[in-house]
Amino acid sequence: MISFLKNHPFPVEAFFERSLVLTFAIQKKQISGFIPSKLTLDIFQDEWAFLAVAMVQTNSLRPKGFPKILGNDFFLIGYRIFVRYQNQAGKNLRGLFILKSETDKKKMQYLGNVFTHYNYTTTDIEITEDDQLETIKSNLSNFKVTVSKEKKDLVLPVSSPFDSWKEARRFAGPMPFTFTCNDHKKSVLIIEGLRNNWKPDPVHVVDYCFDFMSKSEFSKAKLASAFEVRNIPYHWKKGKLEIWQ
Repeated sequence: MISFLKNHPFPVEAFFERSLVLTFAIQKKQISGFIPSKLTLDIFQDEWAFLAVAMVQTNSLRPKGFPKILGNDFFLIGYRIFVRYQNQAGKNLRGLFILKSETDKKKMQYLGNVFTHYNYTTTDIEITEDDQLETIKSNLSNFKVTVSKEKKDLVLPVSSPFDSWKEARRFAGPMPFTFTCNDHKKSVLIIEGLRNNWKPDPVHVVDYCFDFMSKSEFSKAKLASAFEVRNIPYHWKKGKLEIWQ
């Protein structure tokens, strides 16, 4: 029963007040060992793989169809690898493989770990801003991101492998699918997310540091882009489990 519950057994909906995603490029050979056998890296120019750090302020997160008053507001932080998966029908799906998930509420940690395989932990989140800058930081997780509120004439980070924001937007996240794999059971759990009017806007990152990104192979990752969206209804379908022979 516990195993069944963790497979995202019902659809979920929420309102994204804001989603800020920093995408990092890393050479594919340095990260290929982090993904399960049924997934492949989503590669750019036959060289670069990508990790995303997503910071999402959700409102009224709840089982789909439940009244908003029963929903909860959470701040979510996710560390993900961009991947592809060819399903049993032969379709090539673009999505994300989860490395680590965090939230600002114990309730979300508990419920998230009951109904998903995302392995949530609880951390602290502090947001400060003035007329020009906004900073999101966590003392427990040891990260800090400062972004500019300027929206005009933004340029890509000098470390980016992309030549344009149009190229970068292909890896802006979130992808349509999230995958959880169990190589021992030869299973792949597919979670599909649905949204409308998803038009990410470029963001200039003034400064950042992530303790998680400073470890092992991730320390060589380079900031490739940053995007944000605001005020987007979002929902996730019930999980679909594929068993391979």
